Amino acid sequence: MSWDDVIPPDPASDDHGFSRGTPLDRWYIERFLAAHSDAIAGSVLEVQDSQYTTRFGGDRVLASAIVDVDPSNERATVIADLASRGSLSDAAYDCIILTQTLHLLADPNACVENCWSTLRPKGALLATAPVLSRVSPTYPDSDYWRFAPAGMRRLFETHWTGRFSISSFGNLRTCVGFLLARTVEETPKDVFETDDPRFPLTVAIHAEKA
Repeated sequence: MSWDDVIPPDPASDDHGFSRGTPLDRWYIERFLAAHSDAIAGSVLEVQDSQYTTRFGGDRVLASAIVDVDPSNERATVIADLASRGSLSDAAYDCIILTQTLHLLADPNACVENCWSTLRPKGALLATAPVLSRVSPTYPDSDYWRFAPAGMRRLFETHWTGRFSISSFGNLRTCVGFLLARTVEETPKDVFETDDPRFPLTVAIHAEKA
């Protein structure tokens, strides 16, 4: 068996696997959102579209807002740079869904502070970020960071006032599978059953505003 048989020179697709099905990191992201779906209620802000607001919030959501820095996004109701302090209105939302975004921001510190400011008292931030990933095929010039669980904890200890919890998901097989653009649909479900802290693929944060 050759090295190329074990690890091919190119992934199965160039978009994390979206063109072929569901990327492996989405298994963990969606499991995390489902576990905290009770926080997705009231006025909810999500980045670029509202798919997770609708899917996991249901009739608990009273108002849905979509934020994007790109004014050409016709779905966006808020045009703002999350990495610019003060770009979001104070105390405007009960929940923020911020999946796979922090690593694409030049100043994630400012984003965390913005999220805290724009949440109402007792509001919740549900965020995820990659620990391991290829360079973004969509935003290669603004793919700045990767976040180990300890680094994410440090970020929130420094810039968040309130309770928060950090979780990490993944194992060696899902890390390798994600880099190869394997999909959830073609992966045995038992592969996802073990989270190995040595090989996290995704880190997730549930943060509450004091």
